[in-house]
Amino acid sequence: MKIMSWNVNGIRAAQKKGFEKWIQDSRADVIGIQEIKANREQLDAFLIHPKGYHSYWHSAEKPGYSGTAIYSKEEPIAVREGMGIPEFDREGRVLIAEFKRNGFDLAVINAYFPNSQREHTRLGYKLEFCDAMLKICQKYVKKGTHIVLCGDFNIAHEAIDLKNAKANEKNAGYLPEERAWMTKFLAAGYVDTFRHFEKGPGHYTWWSNRPGVREKNIGWRLDYHCVNQGLVDRLNSAVIHPTVLGSDHCPVELVLKD
Repeated sequence: MKIMSWNVNGIRAAQKKGFEKWIQDSRADVIGIQEIKANREQLDAFLIHPKGYHSYWHSAEKPGYSGTAIYSKEEPIAVREGMGIPEFDREGRVLIAEFKRNGFDLAVINAYFPNSQREHTRLGYKLEFCDAMLKICQKYVKKGTHIVLCGDFNIAHEAIDLKNAKANEKNAGYLPEERAWMTKFLAAGYVDTFRHFEKGPGHYTWWSNRPGVREKNIGWRLDYHCVNQGLVDRLNSAVIHPTVLGSDHCPVELVLKD
């Protein structure tokens, strides 16, 4: 089972930059999209019904902001919009697709974590979101459902996960509080699948739009697939696709053994 995730920074903008071809070329079973910046009614037929895929949408109330979508070849047994918490759900940050595959239950949680913003004005909001997300994951695992939490976490966990760690210690995305939550999340029984396979530096998923930054690979690893410990034996591969353009983020991939 191949699960892809991509913060497209506007799905209509990405469509003009090869998004349609990327979907078909990906051959993914499930695709989680973040920061769609659109409502379903604003999208054309391809984005709503790509060949071979069902689509599900959770848009923000604010026009042109945030939002998540899931494309799935297999129709989920259930789709859940949001976390059941209005202050997060009005921003369309979470969309969950539940599957029953080969004798085990799986929830793919597609999430667009808040940005703490400059001056850290949304740090409290973000940390509340993070704690609520951990509770959702724990509820699924407690009832015997495996989880894949994918998306843009807006957190670079360790110094290895960004090019210039020292210079960014007081910047959103690498704040001590954010990193501490990520440590707590993993300690609660979850696995950063990319780091399960790759221990080395230089692997990033987001780059500033400033000229030359992406070419020089001055980036941050903000996009993840995390799974509960019970899924570790099913991990086949976890890959970053930095050569795929169309957004300031690149897609990330997880393959589970069936």
